[in-house]
Amino acid sequence: MCSALPTDRRSTPLSAPTPAPPPAPGSDGGPPKDRRALGRLSLPERTVVTEALRTETVGGVLLLIAAVAALIWANTPVRESYEAVRDFHAGPAALGLNLSVEHWAADGLLAVFFFVAGIELKRELVAGDLKDPRAAALPVVAALCGMAVPALVYTLVGVTGGGSLAGWAVPTATDIAFALAVLAVLGTSLPSALRAFLLTLAVVDDLFAILIIAVFFTDDLNFAALGGAVAGLALFWLLLRKEVRGWYVYVPLALVVWGLMYNSGVHATVAGVAMGLMLRCTTREDEGEEHSPGEHVAHLVRPLSAGLAVPLFALFSTGVGVSGGALGDVFTQPETLGVVLGLVVGKAVGIFGGTWLTARFTRASLSDDLAWPDVFAVSSLAGIGFTVSLLIGELAFEGDTALTDEVKAAVLAGSVIAAVLSGVLLKLRNAKYRRLWEDEERDEDLSGVPDVYEQDDPAYHLRMAEIYERKAAEHRRLAEVTSGAGVEHDGPA
Repeated sequence: MCSALPTDRRSTPLSAPTPAPPPAPGSDGGPPKDRRALGRLSLPERTVVTEALRTETVGGVLLLIAAVAALIWANTPVRESYEAVRDFHAGPAALGLNLSVEHWAADGLLAVFFFVAGIELKRELVAGDLKDPRAAALPVVAALCGMAVPALVYTLVGVTGGGSLAGWAVPTATDIAFALAVLAVLGTSLPSALRAFLLTLAVVDDLFAILIIAVFFTDDLNFAALGGAVAGLALFWLLLRKEVRGWYVYVPLALVVWGLMYNSGVHATVAGVAMGLMLRCTTREDEGEEHSPGEHVAHLVRPLSAGLAVPLFALFSTGVGVSGGALGDVFTQPETLGVVLGLVVGKAVGIFGGTWLTARFTRASLSDDLAWPDVFAVSSLAGIGFTVSLLIGELAFEGDTALTDEVKAAVLAGSVIAAVLSGVLLKLRNAKYRRLWEDEERDEDLSGVPDVYEQDDPAYHLRMAEIYERKAAEHRRLAEVTSGAGVEHDGPA
């Protein structure tokens, strides 16, 4: 990812000695290093990211199916059955958990989603490529700008149009599953570096989204329940430090912590991300660990999150009435227009601007394989703010059913527009992406490791030399056979 830059040579008389270049700041006197932004991932990071993206892509397709099913169900003559199922209450009322199906999906199932997000963020920061603060700066700054600019866009639209500012946080989120599902449908061979950038953006985005929910959408606190939740989290952490094993210990404790957090007034999904951040995500090589406990748990829970929790949330959150008049209102009311513009314009401008500014001020240059239009296309794709945006929309306009449904429609409209825009931009570069993807996947020596990661391995070059020698021998044999056949047929007919 780093290569030497040529020193700045200026013309000097032939008789004059060429002065040595001054040492680069913070270096040992060698040539300055060229830092690459969005360069090729390390092999271990690539393996982890590939597995995560595969699961999220499958989950994203299920998410799309669930969203379409909800829209169809809620816009047919059997709409009453959808509302009856969504509003059906179940759970122990004595524990304050007699919730509707919609709330079980939003508060319960999404806690699983945020639990996995917490593990992913922890692994990235302590064991992934982002453990280097310089590498972490790019996606973190891009994610923060990608949240701040949409919030600013919504606020400007709200102030100008005289609308409610309560929904400023709705367009700040990115839905990685939905975004990857769009990529899967389009068949775009996006390079792994851009996919990893999108994944990391979404993980950081999710963390700050849960902080926004905890800070700005917590009204009345039940300090007894909150104290119990904190005590439960402390016990969870202590058991992990003591290396106590067994799902039968942690799952009941996690349910208790979740129930207490829900009753405390803080959104219950905070419990999920907190427990995810507590898991150890580093391997102990001296003990022969191949995978850390965090990676192992994420591997087990991610299919549940992507394949069940998020699609069910979508099924019971996206069932809003859609008509020509309703869609027209999306682009005329300040609250809904702010959401659409925040997702489509704010996300793209914020993430692209944050990436460019970070590269500019850290003197990092973009990878030779990519161009800035590629970054803008991915930034546009991050405007798909489905799951968490719907959740924040419900919290922001709680009690106003009509406006909540309109904001949900705006989230759907903005996400679709962002998906179409980014799809067009990515399709324009798809041929180049396909070549990059093929280069990343090529394994001519059949070692199980892509060739691009073996360029510094002498054994790889010996294997390739042997392969080429066999091919050369076969071509020589064919040349001799062809030459002999030509001699036999040489002469008058």
